[in-house]
Amino acid sequence: MAEYRAKLLDSLKQILHKSPSTRIYLAGRLHIRDEVGKHLAGRVVAVSVTPTQDDIIRFLRAKLKQDTTPHEMDESLREDIIKNISEQVSEM
Repeated sequence: MAEYRAKLLDSLKQILHKSPSTRIYLAGRLHIRDEVGKHLAGRVVAVSVTPTQDDIIRFLRAKLKQDTTPHEMDESLREDIIKNISEQVSEM
């Protein structure tokens, strides 16, 4: 949540200031990286990680297995969901 992000980043900045040898690893979307860079200027090394289509499909299958009403979706619909979402994400 955006309203807590600034407080969290300020707290991390204080930790890094008081303990310069501390290393913090964060994961987030690009806009988060920009915000982290602003708050922790000069202390950030960014590494981009892009999921493969197989990663996306594996994630979707895992989420669909958690469906609390599996009887409402047949295998054809499940595969359509996986195909359409993974193709859309791959095009980004």
